[in-house]
Amino acid sequence: MKTFFRSTLAAAALAASALIPLHAQAALFEDEEARKAILEIRNRLANMQSEINAKADKTNSLDLNNENVQLRQEISRLRGQIEVLTNELANTQKRQKDFYVDLDTRVRKLEPQQVTVDGKDVMVEQGEQRAYDAALAFFKAGDYRSAGAAFFDFTKRYPQSGLAPSAQYWLGNTYYAQRDYRNAITAQQVVVKNYADSPKAADALLNIASCYLELKDKAAAKKTLETLVAQYPQSQSAETAKERLAALK
Repeated sequence: MKTFFRSTLAAAALAASALIPLHAQAALFEDEEARKAILEIRNRLANMQSEINAKADKTNSLDLNNENVQLRQEISRLRGQIEVLTNELANTQKRQKDFYVDLDTRVRKLEPQQVTVDGKDVMVEQGEQRAYDAALAFFKAGDYRSAGAAFFDFTKRYPQSGLAPSAQYWLGNTYYAQRDYRNAITAQQVVVKNYADSPKAADALLNIASCYLELKDKAAAKKTLETLVAQYPQSQSAETAKERLAALK
């Protein structure tokens, strides 16, 4: 009989001790497995308690009573371990949840974001957006030299960006603002050639025409305006081009 109880006790103690390092290996155990392990210990404790009660009904021997006292003490200890393990499991789950929420938030900040540029939805990396915004801020502040350098750098670093047509267009505007009309024409021609389907292409043609007018080349300005009206008849820039063509006659 003593052997039976000792073997039962040993099995329960072994099952409990196997769970003690749970907090150090939380990432290796599925929550469901941990719950099953705790439930198994509880079932074994319940069975041990039932057996103790059943044996106590049949005999009142001193040895058996002493054995029962020891077993009850061990049961109490194992129940305490279950409580500790349960709390550790809950805390581990919370830490893991907080970690993945934080990780997800950080990853989302690094993921490309959908933005609308000139009426078109494009995916833009966070680095692209920051670089573009910084260059545009220089332009709005009237620092056209710094804006030009920033937009030029952007076009070299992000040639495939959804913001590239706008960056190239604003690069041309930085030259225009500095009265560097020939470089402005060259920059805007890149927009027309490489980004013909962008709304900025029509704006670039209008800017090219303005540069030619500043250079006193009315013929080139007129031809550019006619091209703009022919290729982008529905654009707002085409309406402006028509007005300028009328004034050039």
